Amino acid sequence: MQGTKDLTNGPIKRRLFNLAMPIVGTSFIQMAYSLTDMAWVGRLGSESVAAIGAVGMLTWMTNSISLLTKVGSEVSVGQSIGARNAEDARCFSSHSLTIALIIALCWGALFFVFAHSVIGIYKLPAPIADKAVAYLRIVSTAFPFVFLSASFTGIYNASGQSKTPFYINGTGLIMNMLLDPLFIVGFGWGVAGAACATWVSQGVVCLLFVYQLKYRSRLLGDFPFFSKPKKRYTLRVFQLGLPVAVLNVFFAFINVLMGRIASTYGGHIGLTTLTVGGQIEAIAWNTSQGFSTALSAFVAQNYAALKKGRVMEAYRATLVMTSVFGLFCTLLFVYYGSDVFSLIVPEKEAYMTGGIFLRIDGYSMLFMMLEITMQGLFYGTGRTIPPAIISITFNTLRIPLAIFLSSMGMGVTGVWWALSITSMLKGIVAFVWFRIRQKGF
Repeated sequence: MQGTKDLTNGPIKRRLFNLAMPIVGTSFIQMAYSLTDMAWVGRLGSESVAAIGAVGMLTWMTNSISLLTKVGSEVSVGQSIGARNAEDARCFSSHSLTIALIIALCWGALFFVFAHSVIGIYKLPAPIADKAVAYLRIVSTAFPFVFLSASFTGIYNASGQSKTPFYINGTGLIMNMLLDPLFIVGFGWGVAGAACATWVSQGVVCLLFVYQLKYRSRLLGDFPFFSKPKKRYTLRVFQLGLPVAVLNVFFAFINVLMGRIASTYGGHIGLTTLTVGGQIEAIAWNTSQGFSTALSAFVAQNYAALKKGRVMEAYRATLVMTSVFGLFCTLLFVYYGSDVFSLIVPEKEAYMTGGIFLRIDGYSMLFMMLEITMQGLFYGTGRTIPPAIISITFNTLRIPLAIFLSSMGMGVTGVWWALSITSMLKGIVAFVWFRIRQKGF
């Protein structure tokens, strides 16, 4: 099929590594958008960081919803390519983009209209809440760019062309890094300037995807971006992507509530620690997620081609790579957490509290790597429900566990331990679930 790579033949580790590295890079780039905003806004003080952090959890929820069509396209298009069905690959691509645009318009309008009510969840002081509302309203109008770019990325990943999203998203990041100091400091727009920089950058990324597909690569033989939804393709995209989106949206919602608890026991420093610490933790999360996505795309093609030996070898190779990186992150967070945190927020009270967060979180890194690697294996075979059950169950447990530990005298530290303990449990249960069901793969 035009523009695609055949992942069902050739050396497994090399193919997997070459597919994974651009995806890992793309994940880091997406994470760097928020970190860049926070790094510049951090110079304005912890209150401004708290405002962006509050919205950051909501944009995380938005990115989670966009996984519906991203994962739906990665698996459906990947399996269509593996089965040598070009027409299905094109139809799934068109449907994922159509669904993405519809959801983005509705979701963006919801956040724009009810911005005050949504930010009110955090019970922030009025000046911080006003900054958060302004930031949220600006970025919500860019949601169509975010959703469409996620679907474009899924289509390219499924086709084995993961370098293209990396280059395009890298261009957007460079633009964001240049515009942040100009808008935030140069024009004096503060928090709103960070939102505007992100808006422009995400718009450019989406336009570059359109240009690449229409005038450069002609991937899959030039398919229409939008089409009238057909039941068969629409249901399949939802079947594959909805469980993933639900578990990630629920994960984000739980973190919104965890932010409320952290704010209750630790004030705005507690909220700042949770949001910035979560962005730093994303160094590990995005790396493992990149390898997991590559594994999912690799497995999708080989599973449809009935090459299960290649599926299992790719799984084992991915687990080794993510475990090595997980060990590195454990050592970094446990021994140098405060130093890492101070790079984002130089305020002493914030980075000392952040160091405690990263040390506790560091203990769960290997288990988090295990969970996300297992997700890639499940997704590639079309089994997106088991990871959703595991994630929803243990993420729900975080709320009562955080309240219990915090109220028992641990204060805001109890929130950090609730996050770490449940991450460990998710990794263990995901691995045991796979081992029990392994013969059915």
